[in-house]
Amino acid sequence: MATITIELRGEYIELNQLLKLAGVCDSGGQGKQLVAEGRVKVDGQVEMRKTNKIRAGQVVECEGARIEVVA
Repeated sequence: MATITIELRGEYIELNQLLKLAGVCDSGGQGKQLVAEGRVKVDGQVEMRKTNKIRAGQVVECEGARIEVVA
């Protein structure tokens, strides 16, 4: 599983936008689709909220990628 580190520029980033920024998908809309299909985990739990606020310290897993969010 590839690990991608994303540095936050604010307090949080919405889940669908994080997936786009990390290169897991091509658009925020595709990110929302991945979430709706139950293919995204946040801190080991399946996440169904497309615009969930992801903060520093959280880990997102999707499509064989592990995204670590840092401050």
